[in-house]
Amino acid sequence: MRLLSTTFRCVKPRALNPNPNPSLENPASSSKSGTWRPKLNSNLKPVSKSWCVYLIVSTNPPIKTYVGATNDFSRRLKQHNGELKGGAKASCAGRPWVCACIVHGFNNQSEACEFESKWKTCSRKLPRKRKNDDPTKQFEQGSLPLLQHRQAALNRVKGLLDCSHLEIDWQVEPLIV
Repeated sequence: MRLLSTTFRCVKPRALNPNPNPSLENPASSSKSGTWRPKLNSNLKPVSKSWCVYLIVSTNPPIKTYVGATNDFSRRLKQHNGELKGGAKASCAGRPWVCACIVHGFNNQSEACEFESKWKTCSRKLPRKRKNDDPTKQFEQGSLPLLQHRQAALNRVKGLLDCSHLEIDWQVEPLIV
């Protein structure tokens, strides 16, 4: 007989009977099935991380922006910056990235992903201002035109979806006049 763990390496081999007498190890266990169950610590509370949609901006030329959704923003930013594995391929160039805006208060992943998708779609559909051909002016303006474009798209999304329960926190002010 061949074990599953030899065929499929992701399956861990199980001990046949790691604890023949579970009542000795956990006397509080009153399970009829005879299987040992760990005692839950009542002081520990489950950590529920709420979903957020974020806008990050690159700090190295060419200046770019990136919109994403996550339930752990600090981990995700480290991934984008290459400190942890798993960052998006689109965010490899332009490292390091900094947070420009975070939108909090989504009820679930589905709602956050819908908001992220609408924000990206509106950003693509909005007309962009003509690029300035003068490289010194482009350097001086930096990320300002990109952030203004993303803010205009965000304002359009707020008109399309119910955002009354959301908290929009701009870390960098794009200053649309």
